[in-house]
Amino acid sequence: MARIGILTCSNATQDLGCSSVSCLADLRKRRGTFSRYPADEPLDLVGIINCPGCPTLTGPDKLLLRIRALTEFRTGSIHFANCVKALCPFQAQYRSAIESSFPHITVVLGTHQEHITTEEFRARVKRL
Repeated sequence: MARIGILTCSNATQDLGCSSVSCLADLRKRRGTFSRYPADEPLDLVGIINCPGCPTLTGPDKLLLRIRALTEFRTGSIHFANCVKALCPFQAQYRSAIESSFPHITVVLGTHQEHITTEEFRARVKRL
């Protein structure tokens, strides 16, 4: 069984009101990056967490505390939601911190199937 966690962007979830509906729908339908899991393998969503916000120097440490909470439920992979993929200037730093601290967890960039380009998504967010 694939045990999955999803990391969302605090700005997208808290300020823009994203409810992760597209991420959850495509998890259930195994679309987007969730198509990587074999069709006969059950998927278990362990949890959805958000990043600590656009951080200071302590951002990765705060994120690791949140990831640690998911590891207590045997999370095997963390998907960076498309909002993190498109908007987060710290995604490489976050990925590195997770991979260093939790080498048994696979970090996957993306969640749901993308219907617009990253540039268009960013432009729409700016207009909000």
